[in-house]
Amino acid sequence: MRIRASVAVVSGALALSALAVPAAQADGGYGDTKITKVVVDGDNKVSIGTSAAKTFKVSVTATDNSGIKGADSFDLLGPDYGIESTGKPTCTAVNATTSTCTASVTIDPRVDYLTNKNAGTWYVSVWIDAEDGDFIWTEKAGSFSFQCAAKLTTNAAPEPVKKGKTLTVTGALTRANWESLKYGGYGSQAVKLQFRKKSSSSYTTLKTVTADSKGNLKTTTTAKEDGYFRFSFAGNSTTAAVSATGDYVDVN
Repeated sequence: MRIRASVAVVSGALALSALAVPAAQADGGYGDTKITKVVVDGDNKVSIGTSAAKTFKVSVTATDNSGIKGADSFDLLGPDYGIESTGKPTCTAVNATTSTCTASVTIDPRVDYLTNKNAGTWYVSVWIDAEDGDFIWTEKAGSFSFQCAAKLTTNAAPEPVKKGKTLTVTGALTRANWESLKYGGYGSQAVKLQFRKKSSSSYTTLKTVTADSKGNLKTTTTAKEDGYFRFSFAGNSTTAAVSATGDYVDVN
């Protein structure tokens, strides 16, 4: 990851979901060129762990009455002086006036200089050229969350258990530390305890539990029928959402 303060220069990656870009966000331009959509892997969230590289596509759709000629590399800008650039975009015409320009970027936490403060809201900076010499440039074509990957465990006991008896459900919420390349406890976070009937394909929330300062979780519930218990974390701007694998409990 390149750092704007020239602390380090390495490769990196980011992603951004589809969103309309208001014309008021434009930082410069000439003529009628407009950016209408920015898409990166479709969900406006990118999570990075500690041990594997990820590659993401960044796509920008733009229009001009003369058609789109091309685009410069997209810059990805974030907290703690974070900056990364994609490769040269390839522009494909949608029709006579509109094209979608797409490029990729890769990040590897094992070799890129990520800091934990890089997690948070990032922006995509875009320059688009039209066939007639018009252009548009905006540093904030849209925002997205660059997140630390998270892990979550669940264990319900005792197993099996008699109907109406108390179950104790424990687990732990951890997230990637990009500086140590290890997962550490993510404390004081709200996590949902969920249950899925043996015959069902969907979970329902039973209660919300707050992790302790080390990310540990512990709560109780009443055993009513056979099924799966799990903890589920909704995520936030710096940490990805995650749900534990369901722990099956036989109720008799």
